This record gives sequence, structure tokens and C-alpha cells, in this order.
Amino acid sequence: MGGPEEDLSARRRPPFGRETGRVSGYLKGVHVAHLRLKDFRNYHRLEVDWTPGFHLLLGRNAQGKTNLLEAIYLVATLRSFRGATGAQMIRRGAPAYFIQARVLAEAESEVRLYWSPKERRLTLNREPVRRLGDYLGVLRAVVFCSEDALLVKGPPSQRRRFLNLLLAQTESSYLGLLQRYGRALRARNALLKQRPVDLAALEGFSREVVRLGEEIIRRRRALVPRVAPLVTAAYRRIAGEAEPIEIEYRPAVRGDFAAELARARERELQQRVTLVGPHRDDLALLLDGQPAGQFGSEGQKRSVAIALKMAQAELLTEVHGVPPVLLIDDVMGELDAGRRAGLLPLLERSHRARGQVFMTCTEESWPVELGRRLKRWEVANGTLRPLD
Repeated sequence: MGGPEEDLSARRRPPFGRETGRVSGYLKGVHVAHLRLKDFRNYHRLEVDWTPGFHLLLGRNAQGKTNLLEAIYLVATLRSFRGATGAQMIRRGAPAYFIQARVLAEAESEVRLYWSPKERRLTLNREPVRRLGDYLGVLRAVVFCSEDALLVKGPPSQRRRFLNLLLAQTESSYLGLLQRYGRALRARNALLKQRPVDLAALEGFSREVVRLGEEIIRRRRALVPRVAPLVTAAYRRIAGEAEPIEIEYRPAVRGDFAAELARARERELQQRVTLVGPHRDDLALLLDGQPAGQFGSEGQKRSVAIALKMAQAELLTEVHGVPPVLLIDDVMGELDAGRRAGLLPLLERSHRARGQVFMTCTEESWPVELGRRLKRWEVANGTLRPLD
């Protein structure tokens, strides 16, 4: 790989022991046991060991707290929860960033991620990752952050992304299905932009878009009834005896996909883009029957967003028998005591299952309800040190 990997991995660490068994009805939790960063965001070099449990990252703003959560989330999903590009995550003046993580579950996994404008490498246990579907699931994480507000008041693409991530985290074949649909859709759109349009080729890609799209719609339709009761229960815990919440899957295809696509042909030829398909789906979030994004207060929107993320964590635990790593980015400080109390059972459940939670906050916004069963860390100017 070149310089960064050679520098950071020169000293081989002894293998971690394998842990099996169940705790409080769950398999022992997955956790990030070791993390190394080189030239990631404001971290020149960082190497840290973490245990299961609750880790509180304390520090003033712009010191690197959120960057640590971003690195962990990147290992889990290969995406930044802040919507950042690879180039934006490279430390200023550096040519590339490098992340290495050791993840402990029933077995040990080592992840190495290298990104530069000219080269990207991802390895799992020293072997190159050929298919992302084979990689996702090594580490599952759920992040709570200010960007979650876009789930409620943002465009439909934000809610589709939520559905896609949840399906990718619970069904191993979904990501490949989504990627194949995306390739077929891009090819069909490219044909629509040509003049003249090759109608025979367009028909071939139309059949492929329909075949794959119908399966995506089926899986999304099956997912929503599973997650809806979890959202309802979570919203009730954090908002109290409040207005009823509903979530509804709103597919862009209401009937026969092929027939709807054929009816849209003339408009598509004019607009040069595919107008019908699951790439235009939405997830309706309703409070007392009204769209939360339009009619909810800011407090209600925040509660709905948190309820969605709590439901995500609950479903992952239910499906896999192991709680995901929870990444909570300065959210507790924004909540009143009642809403914080509603989030605590999720944290307690993770603790009982020997899971792992990372929370960022300032000294002033530290929620005292968490008690003392945590490990406190100071984050200052791209450095990390234990306080306990």
C-alpha cells in the first residue's frame, strides 16, 4: 500500500482472544478494540485501545471528537455520516489518510482503509475486499447526530438512504441488488440522453430496471411493518404520551412497474431521465396524521429523528443478536431531561450485552444521568488521553 500502512503496522500486536457465549440474552457485543489513524481529519497520528462499555469523549468544539466517531462509522459503512468526500477527510497538507481497526466479536477482524486521490484500498484480515457485500457486517454501527434532522425535514433521498442502510445491515444480499439496479438505471438514463434514442436497447434496460426494482420494492415494503412498531415505541419513550406517530412506505410505483414505465415513455424521452422506479420512493413520517417535516415543531422533529435511529439499533440487535456500536455525537446536550431519559434504556441494554457506546460532549453538556459507569477521554487538538 505504501508509506502510511507500513508506518502504522510495523509493530505487530498479539492476537486478541476469541470470546463466545451470551450475556443477558444476547451474544457478547461487538466492539472496536483498537483504532489507528494517520492523517485523518485533524489527527496526524493516533493509536488507542478501547474496551466494551461506555466511552465519553470530552472536549471543546473543533478538537476532533466528531472526527473519531466519523472514523469508526467509516469502518462500519465505508461512508461519512457527515456526507464528506474522501478528499475532505484527509488532513490538510497530507497526501492520503489511513485507518486501521481491530474489531472483536465472536471472531477477530482487522480492517485497513487507505484513501488518496489516486488510490483506494480496503483489506479485511490482510485480504483485499472484492465485494462490498462480503465486507459489510464486520462492524455494525448506528450514529445519532445533528444531520439526522434531514431524515425528517430533508428530501426523500435522505429517507431512501435510511431504508437502504437498514436493509443492507439486515440482509446480506440487498447491497448487491441495489448496486445492480443503480447500474441498470444509469445505463437507461444514458440511453435517454442520446439522440436518436436506441429504443431496442432502451427496452432491454427497461426490463432489467423493472426486474431489479420490483425486488427492491418488495424488500422495502416488507421492512417498514417490522420497523414501524419499534419507531412508535421509541417515540413514546422519548416524547412521553405525545401525538401518535406513523411511518408509511410510499413507493413511486403504485401498480404494474412495467406498465407505468411504458406510460411514462414520452415524458422520459422529453426529460431524458427515468421518471418511475424505487429511486423515487419516499418514507412518510406522520405525527397525528400530518407530515412531521411540515407541521412538527423543532422538538418533535428531533424526537422523530432520534426514534428512527433507536428503531434502527433495536432492529439490528433483534436480527443479529448483538447490539450495534452506538455513536452519539453531541445529541444528549440538545435534549431536555425527559428526552434524555427515553434514550437511556437503549444505552443500558448495550451495556448489559457488553456492547460499546461512544458519546461526544463538552464538560458542560455531560448528562449526569449516565452515572459513573463510563470511561472518560479528553480530546484536544487532535489528541486523545484517558481521564480516569
